[in-house]
Amino acid sequence: MITEAIVLAGGFGTRLSHLLGNVPKPMAPVAGKPFLTYLLDSLDRAGIKRVVLATGYRHEVIHSYFGNRYKQLSLVYSHETEPLLTGGAILQATQQIQGEHFLVFNGDTLFSVDLNRLSNHHLASNAPLTMALRKVDDTARYGAVRTKGTRILSFTEKSASQGAGLINGGIYAIQKTWLSAIRNGKPAAFSFEKEVLPCFQDLEGLSFDSYFIDIGIPDDYHRAQRDFVALSQPDRYLFLDRDGVINRKIDGGYVCRWEDFVWLPGVLPTLRKLSQRFRRIFVVTNQQGIAKGCFTEQTLHDIHRRMLTAIDATGGHIDRVYVAPDLANSGSTLRKPETGMAQQAIADYPEVELSRSVMAGDSVSDIEFGYRAGMRCVFLTNGLPVPDSVKDMTDLVYKDLTEMEATLTKE
Repeated sequence: MITEAIVLAGGFGTRLSHLLGNVPKPMAPVAGKPFLTYLLDSLDRAGIKRVVLATGYRHEVIHSYFGNRYKQLSLVYSHETEPLLTGGAILQATQQIQGEHFLVFNGDTLFSVDLNRLSNHHLASNAPLTMALRKVDDTARYGAVRTKGTRILSFTEKSASQGAGLINGGIYAIQKTWLSAIRNGKPAAFSFEKEVLPCFQDLEGLSFDSYFIDIGIPDDYHRAQRDFVALSQPDRYLFLDRDGVINRKIDGGYVCRWEDFVWLPGVLPTLRKLSQRFRRIFVVTNQQGIAKGCFTEQTLHDIHRRMLTAIDATGGHIDRVYVAPDLANSGSTLRKPETGMAQQAIADYPEVELSRSVMAGDSVSDIEFGYRAGMRCVFLTNGLPVPDSVKDMTDLVYKDLTEMEATLTKE
């Protein structure tokens, strides 16, 4: 794992100036905290130890706020006295990098990638640079990246319309020796994205289907306010699907006995953290296997008893499990996407406000259920695309529950 990072925090925020005044862009307030705080939180959780903040405009604002340490991160500063653009800023900041490999982040972007995976791939491939890539519906705003496997083939400039594809996510793992040889290691103003990346043929790229936001334009800055407030308050309520969220989903079948119940990786410690974060957590699960005669209500009750016992034993807590045992075509008001199970939760816990609740699930019916109930909806992809039918109902997208917690649970 690479444990040193450079964060480019010298942006002027020209397109946000009417909103921010003279506040440097990485310090733009989002849900009551500077945006840079969320990025540093993610680096701290990922195990990064040392961060070089490449500052420029109003550098004193950043230094006075964060100082030389943030949580477990050691902070040092690389201040540019004149604009060096991204390339010059990175090159100057490398003078304070102690190891041979380091990570680079944009201070106005949050992209919740698996940094351990990115680091390991970079080190194993022996590539001079490995880039985190993100698939988007329209690459026009960002420009596209063309790949073959993990090898980057080319970069396409921004244009009016390019359609779906991969974009540069703004996170790099870089070999210091390679970078230092560029421009003879002399910091000068140049664009890393335009003048360096397109000139090399041996760069690697890994695609991540995880939360991505760049607050560089007003629309996305406002979206960040909504997104980060969504799960940042400790008095919210969380509704979870079961199969595909807590345990492994059996394609074409059912969890008919406890031996069929397989925890998804990282779920138990994640539920412990979410239990500290949310006032109440409910599981809402369609289980038509009962109506089909695959298992009994008593068997399902035993499975859930064991599930809850294991969650409690690791410090987590689920307040109640609600079950819809009916067939898909039964017309039952309990079965998702109908909202009967949400109404049961309100009857049992009158303090629950669905407008202050989050529904996290991996299926269309989960998102439709949450949307109809008036909740904020989180789609957990398990590595698959988000269905078109629920894109407009979905507020946030993550690979799994662990990624959701790591990105949105603020300390």
